[in-house]
Amino acid sequence: MAFVECGALSWRKSSYSGANNSDCVEVATLPGGGRAIRDSKDVRGAVLRFSAAEWAWFVGNIKTGEFD
Repeated sequence: MAFVECGALSWRKSSYSGANNSDCVEVATLPGGGRAIRDSKDVRGAVLRFSAAEWAWFVGNIKTGEFD
């Protein structure tokens, strides 16, 4: 994956995050359809990056209850 400046990404979090919106995981779409994930409490901290195929696998398994 190519380098992407994380500050330039459009980050979003679940509407279920709660009133303080501080204990959340944020997600951003990367060029090429991949995703970046970070902790909302540490926006300058580590960012996990997933290819489009990895993200599709992950979301597909969530939908089928694989991680329940």
